[in-house]
Amino acid sequence: MTATVHPTAIVHPRAKLGDGVTVGPYTVIDGDVEVGDGTTIGTHNVITGHTVIGRANRIFHFCSIGEANQDKKYKGEPTRVEIGDRNTIREYTSINRGTVQDKGVTRVGDDNWIMASSHVAHDCRVGSNTVLANNASLAGHAEVGDWAVIGGLSGLHQFVKIGRHVMIGAGIIVTQDVPPYVTFAGNPPLPYGINTEGLKRRGFTAESIAALKQAYRTLYKSGLSLADARAELERQAASSPEVRVFADFLATSTRGIVRG
Repeated sequence: MTATVHPTAIVHPRAKLGDGVTVGPYTVIDGDVEVGDGTTIGTHNVITGHTVIGRANRIFHFCSIGEANQDKKYKGEPTRVEIGDRNTIREYTSINRGTVQDKGVTRVGDDNWIMASSHVAHDCRVGSNTVLANNASLAGHAEVGDWAVIGGLSGLHQFVKIGRHVMIGAGIIVTQDVPPYVTFAGNPPLPYGINTEGLKRRGFTAESIAALKQAYRTLYKSGLSLADARAELERQAASSPEVRVFADFLATSTRGIVRG
């Protein structure tokens, strides 16, 4: 089975389209682009640069993927965008290529739900099973862990790291790292406990959730200094792999965390 390309689309002869790919009207795909089997691409999209898109993705309309990044230092180097499988990318989303000042690639994992008018800037790392709600914006080098949810109209400062299973509320600006499993909302943004409902939906046991709640209280409610809280979390992590993730995130945080 070959790709199906609308007569008004422009696909460079060097582009690689997998079996069952469909390309809608007026879409432009440049020569250094690879698209995996079964991916559907709607109308009026531009996919350019050194871009690799995996299998069974749904790319709706008016998206820009692989375009030059919005970094004034960029001099046209052959940096990349890599997108995994089964992602839904809604209208007007933009995903920019990386820079040589970082690893040179912007990465999006698998099974993500990227809603309309979202922006993924240069060198970002988006994990798998995330949700970026409408108009979510990730500045350069930001990282979003697996299963995280970024609320609509929210923005991540450059280099910010969002841990796995985090819930970010709508309409906030995140300027510091957010540890795994935490709900974060408000203006100014503050932590509001563990993302309990999300964890239950994903099969976390009551024991694991209880351990994470204890870890949260240690970090945010105990009155301990950050150094002392981290030491206590290391002790708790010895008997909980989920708390181990929590503690390891704090050890690698580069922008600090909001503690309220």
